[in-house]
Amino acid sequence: MNDPNPAIVARIAEELRRARRVLFVTGAGISADSGLPTYRGIGGLYNDQTTEDSFSIETALSGSMLEANPAITWKYLHQIEHACRGARFNDAHAIIAEWQDHFEVCVLTQNIDGFHRDAGSRNLIEMHGDIHDIHCTRCDYGATVPDYSDLNLPPACPRCHALVRPRVVLFGEVLPSHAIQHLYRELDQGFDLVFSIGTTSVFPYIAGPVAQASQMGIPTVEINPADTNVTRFVEYKLAAGAAASLRAIRQAFHQRLN
Repeated sequence: MNDPNPAIVARIAEELRRARRVLFVTGAGISADSGLPTYRGIGGLYNDQTTEDSFSIETALSGSMLEANPAITWKYLHQIEHACRGARFNDAHAIIAEWQDHFEVCVLTQNIDGFHRDAGSRNLIEMHGDIHDIHCTRCDYGATVPDYSDLNLPPACPRCHALVRPRVVLFGEVLPSHAIQHLYRELDQGFDLVFSIGTTSVFPYIAGPVAQASQMGIPTVEINPADTNVTRFVEYKLAAGAAASLRAIRQAFHQRLN
């Protein structure tokens, strides 16, 4: 993987020095340095067109499949959770949380691994939820579990025996209104700098804040080894890994402060 370009890093650090409010939009790539695979792309869990059950992963992990055949959905949820098991947040998550001491930071993430929260990010929009939060589909039972090792799959509610599911957004399901409203409130306040890190930005609510910032003349940064749906919009592109890039930016930022 390429090293972050020092000249671009220095310019990003200068933008940071002028910023007051910063938005970080993150995807699976930010957790790659924690040993987590992305879903597709380099090292992806589901690069093949279909799963071993001959469904696309989007079909297997859909709300309609959970309703019709919860064992299939839970099988692949378990695979994803197992890939996360034992991993922890990395320098990229930690640096973003650390920057809360210098800026008003908002994190908008697609990730369901909980690493931003574990690292200490406070103003956090987990648009797709957290795989460790589970709840009953019938009653008000809910719990946070460290992993799925003690769950019978598909799990049943200990109170009413109905199906239990993780508090995540499956394909075909509606985004949580509280997360959408949180994002709207943050966007209404405006940002001085917007980062897109480790996401292909296929969803409009992930690409939108970056494209909107670019159109408004707000500096934008993309950290991703590959080009994505927002590459054409961004002012600064680092074709490198998230942790290495953010370490370099942090070093340059502190050098300029001293």
